[in-house]
Amino acid sequence: MASSRLRLTKPTLAVLETLADASPDDPPWGLRICELADLGSGTVYPILERLSELGWIESWQETDQPSGRPRRRYYRFTDLGMRSMVQAVAERRARRTRPASVAERAEHFLSQVADGKAQ
Repeated sequence: MASSRLRLTKPTLAVLETLADASPDDPPWGLRICELADLGSGTVYPILERLSELGWIESWQETDQPSGRPRRRYYRFTDLGMRSMVQAVAERRARRTRPASVAERAEHFLSQVADGKAQ
């Protein structure tokens, strides 16, 4: 899948989460994604562009010209994007899962010291 071309950085994950949490009846627009993800537009828009190039999201512009502001561009996952996102996040979690935390290893070591088995 295309996930190999997408680095799942914390900002990328924040954008993906914002898109995943969105209601189909109320899709997020660019600046709303910035607000919800707590990221600047200089971070969010390049991520949206990469997601679009990979076919993970689709976007469209408001049809009516609102008074006093530019038209909004809305974003949502494609079917491919939703599947790819779920797989990529699962793969990332699997890579980042450690068999034992540092605290668990330290506790094990200290118990061996206490038992006189540590080297």
